[in-house]
Amino acid sequence: MAHDLRDDLELVGGDYYFDDDDDDFHEGFQTGSGGSSVLQHEQMDDTSASDCKEGKDIQGIPWKRLNYCRDQYRKMRLKEYKNYQNLTRSRSGLEQECKQVERKDAFYDFQSSTRAVKSTIVHFQVQKQVVSILSNWNINYRLRNLLWATSKHDVYLVQNYSVMHWSPLLQRGREVLNVAGQLTPTENVKGAGRLSRVQVSTMALKDNLMVAGGFQGELICKYIDKPGVAFCTNLTGNNNSITNTVDIYQAPNGATRVTAANNDCVVRTFDTERYSLLTQFTFPWSVNNTSVSPDGKLMAVLGDSSDCLLTDSQSGKEIATLRGHLDYSFASAWHPDGHVLATGNQDATCRLWDVRNLSESLAVLPGRIGAVRGLRFSPDGRFLAAAEAADFVHVYDAAAGYAGAEQELDLFGEVAGAAFSPDGEALFVSVADRTYGGVLEFRRRRSYGYLDSCFF
Repeated sequence: MAHDLRDDLELVGGDYYFDDDDDDFHEGFQTGSGGSSVLQHEQMDDTSASDCKEGKDIQGIPWKRLNYCRDQYRKMRLKEYKNYQNLTRSRSGLEQECKQVERKDAFYDFQSSTRAVKSTIVHFQVQKQVVSILSNWNINYRLRNLLWATSKHDVYLVQNYSVMHWSPLLQRGREVLNVAGQLTPTENVKGAGRLSRVQVSTMALKDNLMVAGGFQGELICKYIDKPGVAFCTNLTGNNNSITNTVDIYQAPNGATRVTAANNDCVVRTFDTERYSLLTQFTFPWSVNNTSVSPDGKLMAVLGDSSDCLLTDSQSGKEIATLRGHLDYSFASAWHPDGHVLATGNQDATCRLWDVRNLSESLAVLPGRIGAVRGLRFSPDGRFLAAAEAADFVHVYDAAAGYAGAEQELDLFGEVAGAAFSPDGEALFVSVADRTYGGVLEFRRRRSYGYLDSCFF
């Protein structure tokens, strides 16, 4: 890519491909027990908040011995990075539509970063694909949602052919799922089948249930506190129908549901009792993302279209079409109150929609370098985290109307995911880079001024 400056910054920000034939990808890795890969010892250099105060880069990038200082390299990245476009529509009016947000407030302070575990993003090697096939994939190999936190001490991420658990408290990683070999479901249910060597494209985690999708249409369901996988199957039988997104939600009757959306334009919903296929809805384009409202009634459906759809989650009936984005959409998230929907697009914006008035978007928030591919609201609804494809994660103050203040997390490398802990006290960001990738932890800044009064 045009922004790849590996020779200058030792692979900082360079893309890499996770592919069996790509020997270069495996440089710097050694195989550990159970088939998982771990970084060689000399690369496992963590950074703490105290290190950062003493001048160390939060990702451990040794700027003093490189060809560029940080500010110089940031300017080069912003200039050279080429954001992919599927629809070449004019962006002339977009800047005026975007809210001008002050980038000054720090809601979350850097706590630590580790390279002991790091997300890897599966990329098809473009040069090996036929152009006609690639046009059908529409660059979906750049999907995200590969990082989840079930507490501020429990983080889950995709690393090569494994799903890893990282404990920031113990500073220890362990493998919870290996998909390099054969997977046999423990539940003997209709539609289940064996899978082998799954390349994970997306995942979701809620409570103890983890759901993962694969690049050949696979779906895997596993309880993280139990051995084996509860359910796995191939949804499409079509190797080109990547599972673009999975979601876990509560239906209006309280039952837990799992949805999977694929490049075959179909969204499928399963129960979690017998993993029965409850519904399947077909749309006019490949679906890249779905999310269900907190009450379980509305489903946002986004994909290879500039339009986003609001549908009835049980019938699939279209309720509204959200118009305003200029390219394909890849991310969405609901505010916990169920009134606001955020959507992320390849036009490098996040749009906010009030479901009580869908005539126009509530706000348009600009990115800095590329497509918005990850969106998460904090559990209390105070903050919205918007992750771009690379380098930037924006934290907006939802209580201040989003445009009142913003914290910009400035990193280097592809962003594999951003996730709040359930109590909102921690924000984790995963960067996929061979040398300086890893998991970064930020802690909620609190003001305890009342304690000062105890000493006066």
